[in-house]
Amino acid sequence: MYDGQLVFAQLMNFLPRREFSACVERYGGHHRNRGFSCRDQFLCLGFAQLTFRESLRDIETCLRALEPKLYHAGFRGKVSRSTLADANRAHDWRIYADLAQVLIRRARKLYAQEPLGVELAQTVYALDSTTIDLCLSLFPWAKFRRRKGAIKLHTLLDLRGAIPCFIHISHGKMHDVNVLDHLPIEPGAFYVMDRGYVDFQRLYRFTLAAAFFVTRSKKNLDCTRRARRNVDKASGLRSDQTIVLAGPKSSRSYPVPLRRIAFYDTEHRRRLVFLTNNFTLPALTIAQLYKCRWRVELFFKWIKQHLRIKAFYGTTDNAVKTQVWIAISVYVLVAIVKKELRIERSLSDILQVLSLTLFEKIPLFEALDHKNRPFPETSNPNQLKLFDL
Repeated sequence: MYDGQLVFAQLMNFLPRREFSACVERYGGHHRNRGFSCRDQFLCLGFAQLTFRESLRDIETCLRALEPKLYHAGFRGKVSRSTLADANRAHDWRIYADLAQVLIRRARKLYAQEPLGVELAQTVYALDSTTIDLCLSLFPWAKFRRRKGAIKLHTLLDLRGAIPCFIHISHGKMHDVNVLDHLPIEPGAFYVMDRGYVDFQRLYRFTLAAAFFVTRSKKNLDCTRRARRNVDKASGLRSDQTIVLAGPKSSRSYPVPLRRIAFYDTEHRRRLVFLTNNFTLPALTIAQLYKCRWRVELFFKWIKQHLRIKAFYGTTDNAVKTQVWIAISVYVLVAIVKKELRIERSLSDILQVLSLTLFEKIPLFEALDHKNRPFPETSNPNQLKLFDL
């Protein structure tokens, strides 16, 4: 029988301790921790994400039921609802944001060779946002409408491996296009966005940074055609043009030519018009890139279904951001484990298995890959038959 570490401890061994300590030191997370460190807080909220806990009381009850195993799982502070609430209020959320970035850099290296679905060597990002509704009476700082509160998660997703590379948490009132002011631009990369991000002054930053964007054109676009290229209409393409903006304001904001591509989507029976600053890729590839943007919508749907980011354990701005960043860290950590251990299960399956096996003493690989898990030692032939089903 395996007598090594608990599954939860093995999973948390994938956390880079040195980098975590550096994040804590950077924002003074070790001051006045009252015996409950930032690592203890991360372990508690990580446990809550992996086992779908509903509240601080729920977390406290479950962990205290496992108290004899907590030390071996890595916990050093005493777990209590009030202590965890104080930590959510006091420990700077940027500690966990920086930790998530460390994990993201590691995950992106592991998934760098994942197929994109489009013949393209460059990095492709999809940018979009999702709104999370909040109760205004509990979260007065997140006012969205007269009687409604909300926050927005503005997310930049690396489409190779579905790894979130940039997340900006804002009030629900913030317009999507404003996040472009905070977005780091990587030269040579492609950024795929919907038409809510069409602001030519901001889009010109991509051209100046030698990056490429693909977005939808608005219907009232004022432009002049400079050149046209032949297209294969059997592929769905309708036109491929070089244009310059003709509006007095837009022409000053974006003074160089753009590429305008029209495509007819036979599946949904609609005509789509794309704008890009890339003139070298085939027109059909540009249309395929925009189709890949839907993966960020699937990512939002996935994290809302499998992670605790719709109900929060604290009501302060700091508590909400802490929970979101720890949820993202858990998502990326599981993605790292899946790749490094070469697990064939999906991420959702892995989360389901972990929710039941966290405090068992099973090798992590065997816990996550049932095909490689040996039968338990037993002399009862009837018991063996149960495992053959």
